[in-house]
Amino acid sequence: APLSSHPALVAGTGRVIDCAAGVVFSFLPWAKMSTMQILILSVVVITILFINLVYSGDFVIGKKGDLIEYEQKSSKQHDLDDAAGEDHTGLLNGYVSGLAALEFEGRLCGIVQIVNDCISDAIIADDVKLLYGRDYISETLLDLRFKIGPFSFFQTNTYSAEVLYSMVRDYVAGCNGGAKGRKVFDLYSGTGTIAQIAASDAGKVYGVEIIPEAVEAAKASVRENGIDNCEFICGDVLKVLDELTDMPDIIILDPPRDGIHPKALPKIISYGVENIIYISCKPTSLERDLESFIDAGYRIERYGCVDQFPWTKEVETVMHLRRA
Repeated sequence: APLSSHPALVAGTGRVIDCAAGVVFSFLPWAKMSTMQILILSVVVITILFINLVYSGDFVIGKKGDLIEYEQKSSKQHDLDDAAGEDHTGLLNGYVSGLAALEFEGRLCGIVQIVNDCISDAIIADDVKLLYGRDYISETLLDLRFKIGPFSFFQTNTYSAEVLYSMVRDYVAGCNGGAKGRKVFDLYSGTGTIAQIAASDAGKVYGVEIIPEAVEAAKASVRENGIDNCEFICGDVLKVLDELTDMPDIIILDPPRDGIHPKALPKIISYGVENIIYISCKPTSLERDLESFIDAGYRIERYGCVDQFPWTKEVETVMHLRRA
């Protein structure tokens, strides 16, 4: 149905116009205003009240113009919801008991409830509640143990992940003698998987990751794996690079789907390292960033693709860039 015919919008607009009219006409007894002035003032008032309605919870407009209607709860309704908390607890207990009673090929490590009380499809945690067991799992890749929490980035297809990281290890080994005794920057390091793989040969590895939980998981993993030449720094890549005083010999990049931040890209290129290993999970982002590297004098030495999610369009690309 057309947006203008939606009952919530019609009702909301009606209230806005009523309020706006009251405000506008209250000015008329003491202000001699032209028709154009009244029209302009009406538009301003309606706009302000419309924004107020959107943010106060009467209705919101979706990304594609679709109207999403929901009722704004009164304080009394919130009190009723709070009073019914025991019912929610009972429901959660039943859910946990049901899962715990199932038979699994592996072992049920934990159940975590993520509370998100905002209107968004983003993973935003207002509260994290551990309902059962522990709030992390352990995974083994290439003889290394990794601790993975709810917000840690880690490849879900661990079998193909071993293929992916083996390829990264081979590409690093092909960087004019590999990483032996060299300084390696692992940017967007996640839980430190690649950093720890590179650490077996490198003199020093710096991992930079913006998610605090992932950094803590990486630190726990290096302790468990007995690795002492990895240092993980929590922060935005752009800001951390301005603070690091050591210069890299090899840079490994494994950015999120949107690729490298446009402001961080020139900083990375400015190091002038001979070898860069770029791991990408989105070909279009890789293509965009690749133009900047090629313009800066880098050439594609070799590349390979790993089908992380069979029967989907997603593909992981590993690329070795060498400065000409």
